[in-house]
Amino acid sequence: MAETDILGWWGVPLAILGGAIRVGTPLLWVSLGETVTEKAGRINLGLEGTLLMGAMTAYAVTLATGQPWLGVFAAAWVGVALGLLHGALCSLPRVNDTALGIALMLAGSGLAFWLGKPLIQPGAPDLPALPLGDWSEHQAVRAALAINPLFVLGVGLAFATAWALGRTRFGLRLRVVGDSENAARAFGLSPAGYRIAATAFGGACAGVGGASLSLVYPGAWSEALSSGQGVMAVALVIFARWDPRRCILAGLLFGGASAISPALQALGYSQGYYLLAALPYVLTLALLIGLGRPGPGDGAPGELSLNR
Repeated sequence: MAETDILGWWGVPLAILGGAIRVGTPLLWVSLGETVTEKAGRINLGLEGTLLMGAMTAYAVTLATGQPWLGVFAAAWVGVALGLLHGALCSLPRVNDTALGIALMLAGSGLAFWLGKPLIQPGAPDLPALPLGDWSEHQAVRAALAINPLFVLGVGLAFATAWALGRTRFGLRLRVVGDSENAARAFGLSPAGYRIAATAFGGACAGVGGASLSLVYPGAWSEALSSGQGVMAVALVIFARWDPRRCILAGLLFGGASAISPALQALGYSQGYYLLAALPYVLTLALLIGLGRPGPGDGAPGELSLNR
């Protein structure tokens, strides 16, 4: 008897929970990094390219060394490099961060596709999961509770980032830079330096999110790997109201929406499969419309271009 028959409809929420963690982990990392970037008053729309470059780098390094964690580390540093590039170029006069972000998204995606051509067929080792479901005799339960270790690290980093932004000198100064550039200069701060650092952190997080895609779920490299998750991060940051801790909920919400269709299909309900597969994107559009234009009262930094 199939596992889905044994569990019945209880298998649906269980599958959605497991899928929310698997699919939501990259979204958590990318939105967390973009939250810090936007807290400094800058939007990085190039995260889709960074996500793909991180995924390709992690897969290539893991394939060459057999060490998945080394692949994650390499992906983070590729993200740092792309974030530093974005931050440095945006600091130049008459450079628009939105236009530059789109250009880097296209450049990063194209470079990842070109460098990753030889990686489509070979199989690299996956990042080992945390087996929290070994207590159960059901394979479906064990699979759903095989937790991505990057999700656990992402949750910890979200709380650490929220603490750093609210309680440390660097975090408070970064928020001043994001809220008012004139006030930051009056305090003797360098807005460009803080924004470059924040963009580099955002790039590192996007790189780790890409590593989660290629080393955990779906655990392979292909050109259609990200499905627009890097672009979706901007909507997730607005939904999270620029609070790193809420990025956890945002990632799980969108990850769960993505997992509904496969969960129902596993139980034999295939009608409306493609409609349900589009649910995360419909949800993104609905949230952007429903939340309206955010302002400083919603947590949006005053120097963001969407507030000016």
